Amino acid sequence: MFLSTIISGFLIILIGFIVLFSFYAKDLPRPEKFTEKQFTQSTKIYDRTGDVLLYEIYGEEKRTLVPISLIPEYLKQAVIATEDADFYNHPGVDMKAMAMSILANIKVMQPTAYGASTINQQLIRSVYFSPEKTMSRKFKEIVLSLELNRRYSKDQILEWYLNQVPFGSNCYGVETASQTYFKKSVSDISLEEAAVLASLIQAPSRLSPYGNNKDELLKRKDYVLDRMVKNNFIDTAKAEETKKKEITFVKISQSIKAPHFTLWIKQQLEEMYGEDFLREKGLKIYTSMDWDIQQIVEEELKAGTIKNKAYNANNATFVAINPKTGEVLALTGSTDYFGDPVPAGCDPGKNCLFDPQYNVAIGTPNNPGRQPGSTFKPFAYVTAFKNGYSDKTIVADAPTSFGVWGNQEYAPQNYDRLFRGDVTLRQALSQSLNIPAIKTLLYLAGGTPKEGIENTIKTAQDLGITTLKPPFGPAIVLGGWEAKLLEMVSAYGGFATEGMITPPVSILKIENEQGDIIFENKKEPKRVLSVEPCRILNDILSDNVARTPMFGANSSLYFKDYQVAVKTGTSEDYRDAWTIGYTPSLVGGIWVGNNNNKEMVKKASAMISSPMWHSIMEKILGKMPKETFTKPSSN
Repeated sequence: MFLSTIISGFLIILIGFIVLFSFYAKDLPRPEKFTEKQFTQSTKIYDRTGDVLLYEIYGEEKRTLVPISLIPEYLKQAVIATEDADFYNHPGVDMKAMAMSILANIKVMQPTAYGASTINQQLIRSVYFSPEKTMSRKFKEIVLSLELNRRYSKDQILEWYLNQVPFGSNCYGVETASQTYFKKSVSDISLEEAAVLASLIQAPSRLSPYGNNKDELLKRKDYVLDRMVKNNFIDTAKAEETKKKEITFVKISQSIKAPHFTLWIKQQLEEMYGEDFLREKGLKIYTSMDWDIQQIVEEELKAGTIKNKAYNANNATFVAINPKTGEVLALTGSTDYFGDPVPAGCDPGKNCLFDPQYNVAIGTPNNPGRQPGSTFKPFAYVTAFKNGYSDKTIVADAPTSFGVWGNQEYAPQNYDRLFRGDVTLRQALSQSLNIPAIKTLLYLAGGTPKEGIENTIKTAQDLGITTLKPPFGPAIVLGGWEAKLLEMVSAYGGFATEGMITPPVSILKIENEQGDIIFENKKEPKRVLSVEPCRILNDILSDNVARTPMFGANSSLYFKDYQVAVKTGTSEDYRDAWTIGYTPSLVGGIWVGNNNNKEMVKKASAMISSPMWHSIMEKILGKMPKETFTKPSSN
């Protein structure tokens, strides 16, 4: 009689379970959909090698997925020992632990006060359900956990769990947690660090190593090691030895390397994909940046600007490009992005001597560029060479009135206010004489002054200059209009490649979370100038003997061991100082000045920029093979 009563009771419970199972199961997500769910993953921006992480874009969940093969055995053991010791034996739920939990809940008269969640259940809960504790949710969680266990291997479930579980500080998954707290891949962590990660699972926010409960975290770390001993994963001696080891947590921050360049990349990505997509889809962005070159640029600009403050020059920017591919190897928008904050009342780029965050190299639609001074002259000269003139063509360097432009007579001076009589175009360009440059623009670049200006503007635009807006006059050849450093450096790349231009390339490729390439740079060089005019120009700009009368034999424009073509420029009233130079495989350009356009000391002129430029270029060239320009056929 008693036995039959027990059997009847068991059958009633079983039938009740089946009924409840059927009732809840009809509305449950299919367990196989778990494999279809995409974990939220951050987008990572790298240098060209993929070895240097420049920046990470993430929303509420920062995550990097790793296969279980890269997760150390002792980390898996630490998690299992602490969270679900019978993980490899139970069917998805731990019946014994669940029964004990039910008894405990009955004692306190709260049906969900104590849990007995397995790894399966924690995983299901984090993916499909809210944190709200209800009997209905608990039953659904059990049903899916059993089904998950039936369909997938234990190792697969553990892999998903270790990539899903939160660790605090917006970190989800063991790889991101390891990088955040220890600045290393999870595959490289120590046993004590593994015990810390396993400890964080219980209460990731409360136990944060950066909060007020670090001591509690370290105590739980010791508890995890004791649990590993109890489950025969390590012995007591190993646990005691590990407990004594000091753990160093890295300073937590949202770090960013090469911020002007990287935020420029981020802006491009947002235009391509939108912010939400970047925060969630785990893209890998391989940029064109050469991190070694970028570090050289940043260090030299900081050192040089300290010296330049004596000339009231408070900021500097630099861009380096490979002219053969258009790839931007380095870019800084100011001397130091993390420099002193902008004083109160300053508008970005307008009324401050130094604005650290403003990117002078690329400008903005409302503030597109700076006056390039004489660095604009090569556009007129190469146009004249295209019209059949040569470096031996004679022009007169003499006081000249070029008529009325802009309602006033235009009669400019040379930089040193001296005149040299008849000079060749080689002498005129290499010594940056103003009067011959204007005559080249008006009389040699076209059949009439109007045509000369139009032809020169077209040459500049063909080479990628976008900021030139009419009306134009002869002052344009002296840099009387605005230009962007990035565009000027890219345009000079057209001279370096003997007439081939590739627009600036900043992103080499983009991979999705599966490693498939979803974007790849396919920009091809386009011929915009014929070869011979460029060869003449390159020969002049690399001729140290020809420029010696103006700059001296051992100026910052001269390199003993490399052939480098170079042009300096100073804008009106000494507000901007430029130096742009190149070899067949490298173009580097620098701007020096003040964000608010305030004048520098006159005596500094372009030579305030060339020492920094020389120092940067010399270090970069030391990493590259030596190259020389091809001589023009007229030589």
